Amino acid sequence: MDRQANSTPSAFSASSAVNSPAPAKAVILARGLGTRMRKADAAAALSPEQSAAADAGVKAMIPIGRPFLDYVLSALADTGWSHVCLVIGPEHTAVREYYTASGRCERVRVEFAIQERPLGTANAVLAAEPFAAGDPFLCINSDNYYPPEAFARLRRCEGAGLIGFRKDAMLQGSNIPPERIEKFAVIEFDSAHRLQRIVEKPTPQQLAALPEPHHVSMNCWRFTPAIFPAARAIPLSPRGEYEITSAVQHALTALDTPFEVVPCERPVLDLSSREDVPAVAAHLRDVEVRL
Repeated sequence: MDRQANSTPSAFSASSAVNSPAPAKAVILARGLGTRMRKADAAAALSPEQSAAADAGVKAMIPIGRPFLDYVLSALADTGWSHVCLVIGPEHTAVREYYTASGRCERVRVEFAIQERPLGTANAVLAAEPFAAGDPFLCINSDNYYPPEAFARLRRCEGAGLIGFRKDAMLQGSNIPPERIEKFAVIEFDSAHRLQRIVEKPTPQQLAALPEPHHVSMNCWRFTPAIFPAARAIPLSPRGEYEITSAVQHALTALDTPFEVVPCERPVLDLSSREDVPAVAAHLRDVEVRL
């Protein structure tokens, strides 16, 4: 069976630093190939700069006045997550060069971990193990803009946790099409907000059996070091990747790691394809960014 014993990062480096005695750590998964973003879309109204970035497939660097990732980093800094690791591929030199530029970051310290091959989100998290260094950390996607209150709430968790985004709020306020939201993983938790399981691509029958309101996972996690042995223990998924939800389920059931579910009634923005760019830009037009 193909396991991840040899899926360790090949490089790890630091860039600009800020003075902070005990910074809260955050990991941003930015290794994706950007397949959907690279796909041509004549109907998407993009600037030449946005089109060039979309062609490169690096979603985090799509310019919306400034790179999309700047908005994410600023929101993290606003809520106290001041030590950030970007998990990137060896080819993502533009990301590294941008965030190592002198004077770029004043409120956050940005470091990098290399995921040599795109083997899935759990494998990407393993690349950040040296950065975590035994500490808990926030873990998010690079192509989502999460409400800052979600970051603030996860800082108050005692151990591992995740944000459960209310499905009705996502349907009403996100730019993600309803047909995609209907396929998102649904979180099942008990009256004490302890995670019971994550239902991937739920069927109508499974949804009907779950109590409402339904909450979905958007990969907004607070992990403890227990996630690393869990990520190493899981097999490849049917689509040939090591999935973070599988690692979480293993940590929950095999390693007795409890996860607190923190409900959130605010939506998440998504930047997966060219058609998403104008909608996300409109939502972020008045957002102040300070790195």
